[in-house]
Amino acid sequence: MANFDFDQAEGLRRMLAGPKPRVMTFLSATPQDDKGAMLINLGASLAHVGNEVLLVDASSSGDGVASRLGLAHGATLRDVARQQCGLNQVIHQVPQGFGVASLGLPNYLMDSPDYASDDDARRLAKTFDVLARQSGIVLVDGEVDEGGQGGVCFPVPLMASSDIVVQVSTSATSIKAAYSLIKRLNQELGRRPFGILVTGASENEAKVVYDNMAQAASRYLAVKLTSMGSVPADEYLHRAARLGRSVVDAFPLAGASVAFRGLAERLARSAAPVLGSTLYQTGSPHHFSA
Repeated sequence: MANFDFDQAEGLRRMLAGPKPRVMTFLSATPQDDKGAMLINLGASLAHVGNEVLLVDASSSGDGVASRLGLAHGATLRDVARQQCGLNQVIHQVPQGFGVASLGLPNYLMDSPDYASDDDARRLAKTFDVLARQSGIVLVDGEVDEGGQGGVCFPVPLMASSDIVVQVSTSATSIKAAYSLIKRLNQELGRRPFGILVTGASENEAKVVYDNMAQAASRYLAVKLTSMGSVPADEYLHRAARLGRSVVDAFPLAGASVAFRGLAERLARSAAPVLGSTLYQTGSPHHFSA
């Protein structure tokens, strides 16, 4: 059985440090609304403890974090890559305390077999690298491709070579989907660690979910999972969202606020990469399939 406390302490001590860029790509086996709420509140919590935070919406379906924040129709990093605007024109500061930028790739482009070798893709990858190196902590709203093959979209290489965190809930459906996602990633990337963040769960529930997933991943995939912690179900998350604020700002004593602050403080204190970001580098965008 995996040691939840040890993995969480060891993993988070090493997270988000070392040379820039510090990038975490988040994938989710929960509804998009749950991931959006998690990213916004995590970003706000990291900013609250003094970090410069940038959320990058890498969704190609138009329902990512930028849309949730009402920023879906502005200039994108793809526009910067095409020299149609500057980086300062695509980063929007929001009241929650962090910046937001959109990658700007529609579904039809990501599905194109020529995308990986396209000059547009290479320029976008270079633009993203520059942005990440100029930023503090970059949280990427990644996605599972819904094009019918269940692939995982990484439109720029740095997302694939960054820390990858999978969000999961306590439901059997979510756990199964998260494990399947890790299995597909493992098949395409080779053996590497992944972070697990359990939301909508108490600490005890999260420990059971993480232990079971870590044991299965180790036994059947030879993959190490690292606990990123947990966030409980909390009505105050929804109340804060309706107010257009983060839960740590609007309701600082709520259970979710305590959890997000604790997670942010641990991430901010980290001293080395936790999930093996430096294990390899990739040279082209990725569109992974099962």
